[in-house]
Amino acid sequence: MARKQTTLAVVEDAALDVESRVTDDNHASLKLWLRMLSCTTMIETEIRSRLRREFGITLPRFDLMAQLDRHPQGLRMGDLSKRLMVTGGNVTGIVNLLEQEGLVARDAVPGDGRAFSVKLTPAGRRAFKRMATAHEGWVEELMSALSTTERTALMELLSTMKRGLNAPEQVQD
Repeated sequence: MARKQTTLAVVEDAALDVESRVTDDNHASLKLWLRMLSCTTMIETEIRSRLRREFGITLPRFDLMAQLDRHPQGLRMGDLSKRLMVTGGNVTGIVNLLEQEGLVARDAVPGDGRAFSVKLTPAGRRAFKRMATAHEGWVEELMSALSTTERTALMELLSTMKRGLNAPEQVQD
C-alpha cells in the first residue's frame, strides 16, 4: 500500500509541475489544456508504473501487443509503426524483445521480400489478456473520482472538442 501512495505522490508532483505554469492572467483555454495534460500525465505515469511492477513490461510493448490483439491476422511492421506513431526502428526494437520472450512471431510477407508481418503467439495472446484485464481495472480505478454521469458528460464534451479539432479549417476574412 505504501508503494502505491508513493507512486501517486510522485505522479501528483509531476502534474503540479505542468499546472504550475498557469497564472491568473492565462486564458481559460490554456488552463483547461494544462489541466487535461496534467490528468493525462498522472494516469499514464501510474499505468506505466503498474505495468512494469505487475507484469515487467513497458507501456510501448503493451501498446504494440494491444494493436496485435485487435488484428489476429497480424500487422506489417510499417502498419504497426503508423498505428503507434513511432519510427520503424522503435517498432523493430520492441518486436525483437517481444519475439525473444515468445510473445510475438514475425513472418515474411508472401510476395514482398522486405516486409514482415507480426502477430501474437498463443502465449502472447494469453499474457496480453491478463495485462489488458488488469489495465482496464486500473483505468476504472483511476477514473473513480468521477461518477458515471460525470464520465458520460466528460466523454461527450471531449467528443465535441475532438470533432472540432478534426474539422477542416474555416477560412476567415
